[in-house]
This record gives sequence, structure tokens and C-alpha cells, in this order.
Amino acid sequence: MIRTLGRSDIQVSAMGLGCWAIGGEQYRDGKPVGWGGVDDGESIRAIQTAIDFGVTFFDTADIYGSGRSEKVLARGIEGKRDGLIIASKFGYTFNEGTTEALGQQADPDYIRICCEKSLKRLNTDRIDLYQFHLGGWDMEDALQVREILEELVDEGKIRYYGWSTDDPERAGLFAQGAHCTAIQQRLSVLEGNLETLQVCEQNNLASINRGPLAKGILTGKFNSESKLPADDVRHDWDFKKGTEAEYLGKLNAIRDILTSGGRTAAQGALAWLWGKSENTIPIPGFKTATQAKENAEAMNYGPLTERQMEEIKTLLKNSTI
Repeated sequence: MIRTLGRSDIQVSAMGLGCWAIGGEQYRDGKPVGWGGVDDGESIRAIQTAIDFGVTFFDTADIYGSGRSEKVLARGIEGKRDGLIIASKFGYTFNEGTTEALGQQADPDYIRICCEKSLKRLNTDRIDLYQFHLGGWDMEDALQVREILEELVDEGKIRYYGWSTDDPERAGLFAQGAHCTAIQQRLSVLEGNLETLQVCEQNNLASINRGPLAKGILTGKFNSESKLPADDVRHDWDFKKGTEAEYLGKLNAIRDILTSGGRTAAQGALAWLWGKSENTIPIPGFKTATQAKENAEAMNYGPLTERQMEEIKTLLKNSTI
């Protein structure tokens, strides 16, 4: 499956891989904001497996593992760069020598520094899609960010840009930029908002979907007894009450549809996103080659049918999605 990256001329696999998890452990104010321990060798094998199964789009950020994710991705794609589309992000500050995330910054000089450092870590001469990572940034200040990104396009440092934001008004602001081609938004069959997706559709932007598996719930591997390790950003989830319990219930309600035709639950969740819009490009995370292969093979099945989409809508009639 192939999709066009918004209003650019870039063709990408209909699914990319999100590289947050392979950044490993990371902390902010003593609290985990990463996905726990990770094996770089396995991460590299996973990247290469994904490429073998047709994935051409990889999404990372400088903050993931304080630069570790970008470096590992560079190793994973070594010798294959020209056939791949690489996206990264900027806006969060961090100590590159430690796992400490610090704060936020988006002044022009900082953006340029971030871009140069990401180019070096990724071992590339251009970033295909460079995304503003601070989803709630002041809109007036965001205009300056957009201007700097246009300059980076003119200088050949980046090809296109976008904003990782769930806010439709902010998405619309960036959409006015000549080389804006994508908005990254949280979207899955369980969560997100359709208003931001509509902005993408109206402006011919790619809707890059982070959290397409609801941070793992839609893989079907969790139950009411599940516990997550202390170094995982999801460590305080409670599957017996609150949002996590609600999501497990919703997954159980639609599981048969998601797994129809031989799909796994995760593959069905990705298929729902493809069925929702022609603009969507989900980017599920991964830690292992097995996970990368399963996600990539979802493309063999394609989107859910209109009938299946309607059945899910009926079953989740109380959902905003």
C-alpha cells in the first residue's frame, strides 16, 4: 500500500513506524517519559525487517532517548537511505548525555541548532519531513516557527514540514505554509478527534497518526491483570478502572471485526485508520522485529470495508470517534 505524503510529491508506505519506543528510557522530573529498556541491536533488526516488508516511512524525534532514537534509526537504514522517507521533530530540550528531558524551546536559533544536530545524528543531508513537536505552542509565536521552517526548506536542510498537534486551529495555521504537508495527530479507533483530521482533508495534508494502537491496548495483549514496569511511560495505567478499563471493554466489543479475514487486532486497528480517510498514515511504535513485521503485514490486508467501519461505529456509538 502506498500513499502520498499530503500535498508533496513524496510517496510513502501507507504505514510508517514510530521510533519513540526505541529511544529507550527517559525521565522528566524523575518520572518516566520513555518506554523502558531497549536493545539497540534488536531495534536495528526491527527497522531492517520493516523495510524488507515494505515500510518506507520512519518517524522519530530528537527528544526520544535524548538523541538515541535518531542514532539507532541511522544505523538501521544505513545503505538504504535513498529509498526511505525520514521524519523527525524538534521543540523539547534535553540533556543529550543523559536520559533527562528538560523543557521546551522554539526560538529561531534553537530550531536551526536542532536541525543541524538531527541531520548529524541521522547521518543524512536532509530531513524529508521536519515537525514542530510542541502541540500547544502559542499561535502567534508558531508563525515565526513556520517562517524558519520555510527558510530551512529554501536552504535544502528539510524538504517539507508539519506540526504535531491535536488542535484543529493550530493545524489550520500551519496548513497555510507553502511547504507544510502533514499534521501529526493522536488518532485511533478508541481516541482522538475528527476535527483535526478534517483540516488535513480540506488542505490536502497527510494525517500522520501517532498512537494508532492506543499505546498498545489495541494489540490485544493486555487484560485486567496487566502491570507495566516502573520505567515505562504507561507505568501507572490501571486496567481495572478508568480509561484503560473502558478501552479494554471497547476493544472486546469490536475485536471480532478487527480480527476478521485473518488480521490480528493490531492489524485491524491500522486497517480502521486506512478506512477512515485516504489521508491517514499510522505510525505504530515497536521494540522488536516481530512487532515491526506484524505491523508491516497489515498493509497486505488493506483498509476495513465500509460495512465494517459502520459496524464499528454502531458498536462504539458512545465514542466521539
